[in-house]
Amino acid sequence: MKLLAGAPGWTVKADVIVIGSGVAGLTAALNLRAHNLSVLLVTKAKIDEGSTKWAQGGIAAALGPGDSPEDHKRDTLIAGAGLCDVPAVDVLVTEGPEAVRKLIAHGAEFDKSETGEIALTREGGHLRNRILHAGGDATGAEVSRALLAAVKQDNGIEIIENALAIDVLKGKSGAVCGVTLHVIGAGTIDGIGRALARSVVIATGGLGQVYSQTTNPSVSTGDGVALALRAGAEIEDVEFIQFHPTVLWRDESNKGQQPLISEAVRGEGAILLNDKGERFMVGVHPQSDLAPRDIVAKEIFKQMKEHNTPHVWLDATKVKDFKDRFPTIYQSCMENGIDPTRQLIPVSPASHYASGGVKVDLNGLTSVKNLYACGETACTGAHGANRLASNSLLEGLVFGTRIAETIAKNISPQEEPVEDRSPTFLADSSIKMPLQLAMSQGAGVMRSEKSLNETLALLEKLGTHQSNSPRIENWETSNLYQLATAIVKAALIRKETRGSHWRSDFPESHTNWQKHIIQSLNDQGIWSEREEVVKDGA
Repeated sequence: MKLLAGAPGWTVKADVIVIGSGVAGLTAALNLRAHNLSVLLVTKAKIDEGSTKWAQGGIAAALGPGDSPEDHKRDTLIAGAGLCDVPAVDVLVTEGPEAVRKLIAHGAEFDKSETGEIALTREGGHLRNRILHAGGDATGAEVSRALLAAVKQDNGIEIIENALAIDVLKGKSGAVCGVTLHVIGAGTIDGIGRALARSVVIATGGLGQVYSQTTNPSVSTGDGVALALRAGAEIEDVEFIQFHPTVLWRDESNKGQQPLISEAVRGEGAILLNDKGERFMVGVHPQSDLAPRDIVAKEIFKQMKEHNTPHVWLDATKVKDFKDRFPTIYQSCMENGIDPTRQLIPVSPASHYASGGVKVDLNGLTSVKNLYACGETACTGAHGANRLASNSLLEGLVFGTRIAETIAKNISPQEEPVEDRSPTFLADSSIKMPLQLAMSQGAGVMRSEKSLNETLALLEKLGTHQSNSPRIENWETSNLYQLATAIVKAALIRKETRGSHWRSDFPESHTNWQKHIIQSLNDQGIWSEREEVVKDGA
């Protein structure tokens, strides 16, 4: 299956194509260059407009005194609620410290303590202070700045901005040998073209725009996951959508990207209150306000339902030096008429991070030859049912590096693409808003068989609204449609509550569901599902 698109009018070539300019894509690109491979770096908007720069909290790594990869592993496994693949977690936590050191070598500057050491803080689910941060709450922006500076200095990396990757190209062997792109306003390269390469790395970030309210930027329409799905790659655990518990609530008319209030604010002493001014996380979890995100989001949802309110409150008035520690959040609050040093902040959950994605092995390889994925696009198995706070930037660094090493050792000769004769699909962009609202209402924080079946029925109805006009809005909507369908189908299959998947009709977790749900699409657009037992590392 492929998206409806025009015939390519131009061709570019490189050894490797990297789609996405966040931490995962930039890390992969730089490490590929270390092996003298030419790289075409494709990014959907401007090169610095992805999700990485919005990451407030920081990077988790066992760098502090008394901390260890084993401690970091323990916290990751607990947050992952029995669904983490242990070998993937081992890779993440053991290779993480060195990956962070390499990032610092690239010029990333992290906040220092009064003694001149890197300042480490704590976030939800961590039992030790192991979060590096920069600019108080602007860690992602600093990581992006440092990596971009290195990329821009390398003549072996060609950058194409404002480019949407539409579908992969395959050779006679069935291996991926490039992608089709739509580029707008990038000099002489305009419209549909084809980019040929010996390997393709998808690092396009998340799919938060599947929901009506999200912390993700507008470009996060799940293009990479959908592209891989149409290429025949397996996807895994897409039902596990993490809802960040504390997103600034403005009013119900605000859709799309919402301002995030990092849980690092709670790490510095802020507390959650219900509409009666009562603390509600005490007694719910041993870490109370710093419990893992899924637990906090569920409890907030319960409080909102019980008190019939659209939000709860975050009291950060006693956080020391709030304006200096969290300048981005302070500015965001002030722009919305709230002084967080004196007033309570209204917060509610919004979609934030996809713990699932394109199924990959420990080297980032998908089930399709020459196609790799990393970052939020991928499912390494390290996050399980609920990503531990600040493990996402770390995952991009670690697995972006591993992908580059693997490609360098196993790169294939360039194949010529063969014509893809599979059916085409193109949803009309008019279904985007009803799709997002339906997903938030029926497949959001709380789900049930009834709500999911109603959502799936509506999706099937929306899917009949097809377009004959190949353009970005319709391609993006098509990607959202296919991913929304995958999320709902997987959520219906998993008849339990685990991590960030909450079924009100199946409120308990069960050991017989300690397995991954894996989905795929064949070239005719027919879905299939299978299950796979979690890898325990034994």
